[in-house]
Parts: sequence; structure tokens; C-alpha cells
Amino acid sequence: MGEDGKRKTRRGKRGGDAKKQKDIEASTETVLPASSTAPSTEYTAPPMDSGDSLFYFDTGSKDENTMNVDKEDKISPASYGLVNPDLQSYLKNCETMLDDPKFESIEDRIIFVNNVYEEMKGFELQLTTDHEGSRILEKLFRISSEYQIRRFFSLMREDTIRLVIHRFSSHTIQTLLLLSAVALEREAHGETSDLAAGAEIEGEDEVRTKMPTFEELLLELVNTLTPQWAFLMANEYASHILRVLLLVLAGNPIEDQSNPKNSIKSKRSAKYVEDRNGEPINHPSLSIQRKIPDSLTDALDQLLKTTDSSINDLVARGFTTSRVGSPVLQQMLVLQSKKGTLEQPGSLLDKCLLNLVSDPTENARRDSALKLMIDDIVGSHFLQKVMELASPKLLQTLFERYFCGRLSVLSMHPISNFVVQSLLSNAKNERQLKTMIAEIQPSVGTLLFKQRPGVVRALLDSCIRLRAGSVEIMNALYSGLGISALDERKELINLLAFLMPYKEFVNADYDQLPFRIQGSLIIQLVLQLPGDGHEPIMNSFFAQAPDRMYSWCKDPSGSRIIEAIISSEHIPLATKRQVLDQYSNKYADLAVNKYGSHIVDACWKVSDMP
Repeated sequence: MGEDGKRKTRRGKRGGDAKKQKDIEASTETVLPASSTAPSTEYTAPPMDSGDSLFYFDTGSKDENTMNVDKEDKISPASYGLVNPDLQSYLKNCETMLDDPKFESIEDRIIFVNNVYEEMKGFELQLTTDHEGSRILEKLFRISSEYQIRRFFSLMREDTIRLVIHRFSSHTIQTLLLLSAVALEREAHGETSDLAAGAEIEGEDEVRTKMPTFEELLLELVNTLTPQWAFLMANEYASHILRVLLLVLAGNPIEDQSNPKNSIKSKRSAKYVEDRNGEPINHPSLSIQRKIPDSLTDALDQLLKTTDSSINDLVARGFTTSRVGSPVLQQMLVLQSKKGTLEQPGSLLDKCLLNLVSDPTENARRDSALKLMIDDIVGSHFLQKVMELASPKLLQTLFERYFCGRLSVLSMHPISNFVVQSLLSNAKNERQLKTMIAEIQPSVGTLLFKQRPGVVRALLDSCIRLRAGSVEIMNALYSGLGISALDERKELINLLAFLMPYKEFVNADYDQLPFRIQGSLIIQLVLQLPGDGHEPIMNSFFAQAPDRMYSWCKDPSGSRIIEAIISSEHIPLATKRQVLDQYSNKYADLAVNKYGSHIVDACWKVSDMP
């Protein structure tokens, strides 16, 4: 059950011990997989707090085709008892080798890994639910053979749901999924083996049984998780597994190393791994689109179709503002968008938007709910994704119903301004863009000087993408900066770089003015405007004293502006040569400066020397 569904009752000493004893007795009746049964001499770990980890399923629901987060049967995280102290000590000693796996030969590494698996045989599932054991397993997987990974994956099939919702084993499963994504393409080309690595080494007499392929393991995992999908979306440990699984099935990039914001791991999780000498799985195939077997594509289609029809309206709307479920929901919408089923009547998106897609007529209840969602810290993220995926028709409906006439107010809000930025940056056509610019224009000055320049940047992004609105956006900038006369436009580059209105700039001490990062970014976007959209900035640049512009080359933000001028594809080569002429005797000085050296590199790229 999600965070909002937790009972808010006082839990004191009276009655608490009896309830805890009852939960312990109930947990002992659970049948454990034979492969994970611990010796009778070991301690048995008590179950996790029922207030946080027990979920209820309504198995007696009248509508069997409707997924519900609440069920009658209790599903608690897996618990197999405490790890044998001797085994725990052995694995901790092995961890030093796993942190720095420098073996003299490949055979030494294979022997080491095989010995570790042999020592923990029969206790694999127990280790996945242990704090230290699960972390060591993740490190071990990184140097294991594909056969060993498949074998471990197959062991977890007997208790999948309880392992997926466990706080430690869920991370182990996520690592197995990432490694499966890497191996799928090799498996499709027949490059994997059913034999363990090093099986031919002397002394290896064990007969190896054929393991399910990665494709088969993933198909079985999908079939197991699909009936409980809504419940798992609401679980804080299972939800990140669902996100990875969706990306694996679609063959989409999972870890974008060039953009940390696209990482599947949270900052907290990444910091935890880094502090414990862990390394992320940085395989190149995880950052690109991968080839996926047709069976997995069909499984993904069926999964999306099943969840789309079975998640009811109330649950779907609840996920839009759920910190745990919303990221999974957004990923599902992305995949539906690619398959062309996003805006069908009765679709998941239609349910989330209270039937706005199927019935766009005015609805007071829906209007109130969506306006609250715009200001919600989680719901706003969901709407940002909707703006990105929406068709021109749906985006126009959203704009007219919930943003038109309110853009200025929403742009100043600490949360809803991000939804406005997504709306503006995803304008679908020239007409929509110019309508938005016209409404924002009176507030451009306030946005620039009141810490909301991101809204202006969003408009510039759309102007560049749609190759339209250059004149309108420049007029809005002139108005916001307080430029009224033509001769005042020569200070445009300064006003944007320092984010100051014209009247304040002319009375300020230039040498004391600090560069603004947001202003620098706005100038760089203006330089990318199509046609002659860059001319106002270049005219202002050449109107400045050369020594003043040279000082910009040695500033972190100022140097970015000069570099953008030299690198811009829209500025003619003749104009760039005029810029280079100003630095003809100063390249040596720039080359030894930490910021100016980047400008020298940009100059080399546009020079006519071989």
C-alpha cells in the first residue's frame, strides 16, 4: 500500500507485544523454497514491521479484471533467517577481492568466483535478504559468468513477489536485470553457453543442468509480476524494479552516463554505492537502444494492454501524485506513446486526467483536481511528462483549460513554474508558440529578475525547435529588459549577461557586475535562433569595447558566451572572422587560462588551417 494508505494509529506497548507475537507465528507458517531452507541451528529473523511492510489484497473483488492495490491476503517481504556467521565472515573477506578484482589470470578469477558460489550454495536467497550479503552479491555478479547469473536468477523464481518487495533483495534483482539487458543481444546471436565458466578446469566434475535463457527468465518474470502490477507500483522497493524491467523489455537506454538526471538510481542510492566501494554497471549497451527478441516485445505489449485495462480510475489518479508510483506510471505512458495507444479513450492517461481525453467538455470536478495537480510537488512532475507526450490537440486543450490567462501567475509559483516550462518548451506548432509568447510578454521582465528565467529559456527552446517566433521573442526580451530606443539595443548582450534592466545598468559600476549563469544560457540560446535571429546579439557584441569583451574570455560564464559565438552554426563565417581578429595577438595568453583555453579550441575548429 502506498504512503497515503498507511494506518495512522498509535502503537504503544499495550497490545503491541501480542500483535507482534501473532505476526511472528503467522510468518512461520510460510513455506520456504527448498533451495533456501536454512539449517535448524540458525536464528530465524523476525518479520519486518507489519505497519510498513504488509500489504492487503482484495482477492474477493467483484471485478476480476480490475487491479487493486488492496487485497485480503497478506504479502510480506521475504525472510529466510539470519546468515550463518561463518559464511558472512567468509563473504566479507571475499569482498576485498571484489572491490579490487586484480587477478593474475582469467583462470584465477574463474576459480575464485566458482569457489564463492560453491560456499554459498543453498543459501543464495538468504543472502539476498541480508544487508551485507545483498551488497556483496551485487559486486559478485559483475565478474560472474552469464551461466552463473542465469542460475541465480532462476533460483529467485520460486519467491519472486516477496523478494521484489524486500528492501535488500530488490536491489539484487535490479542488478540481475541490468546484466540481463547486457546479455540479451549476445544471447540472440548464440554467443552464450549453458556451461559454467571454467567447467573444463580440472576437478570440475559436477554435471551442469541446462539453465533457462535470459529471454525465458524475463518472460517468466513478466508473467509473475503482471497480476500484481498495481500493488508493486505502490511499493517503494518494487517500483524501481518495474522501471528497469520496462526499459529492458523496450530495449531503451537505461543508464545515460552523459546526463545523471536520466539515471535509474536515485542520488541517495548512488551515494550509498559509492561510499561502499561499489561501481555502477557502466556497460555501453545500457546507454543505447538495444535489439530485443520479438517475444519480449510481445510481452511488453501484453503487459501494457493488461495494466491499461485493469488499473481502475481511482488507483490511476492516485499514482499521479505518488512519489513511489508516479515514476513507473510516467515510464508506462512513454512506452504507450511510442506504440500509439497513449490517447485512446479509456486509456491509462485518460484515467489519470479524469477522462479529459475521451470527454473534453467542461467538468468542475476534473478542473479542480487538475489545478491542484499543477501545484503538487509530485503531480507537477507527472504533468511535465504529459506535456512532453501530448498530441497538439491535447496540449491545446490543456493550455486553454488550465493555463490560458494564468501563465504569469503560474510562472512565479515555486512548483507550477516547472509545468509551465514544460508546456512552453513542448509547443507543437507556430500558432501555439506565438499565443504563448504573447501572454508571457508582459511578465518577461519579472521572470528575468525574479529568479524565473527558465520560463524564458523554455520559450527560446521552442523557437529554435519550431524555427518560428524569433521576432516575437526578441521583442519580449526588449520589453522585459526596459529597452525602448534603437540605440539602447547595443547593450543587449550586457543586460542579458548580468540580468539587469537598462536603467539600472547605465548607472552601475561595470567592473563590479557579476555574470549570471541563467543570462549566459539565454544568450547562447538566442545565438541558435534560425535565420538572422542572432543578429541583435552580434550587433551588441561589436558595439562593445574589444578589451571589455576580451575580459569575458577569462570568466566562467563569459567565456561560454564567446565560445558559443564562435561555435554557432547560424553565424556566418565572415562574422566569426571579425571576432577572431579581436584576439589575433592574444591566443597565447588565452591558451594558458583555464577558461580561455576552451575558446582557443573553438577557434581551431572554425579555422581554415588543415
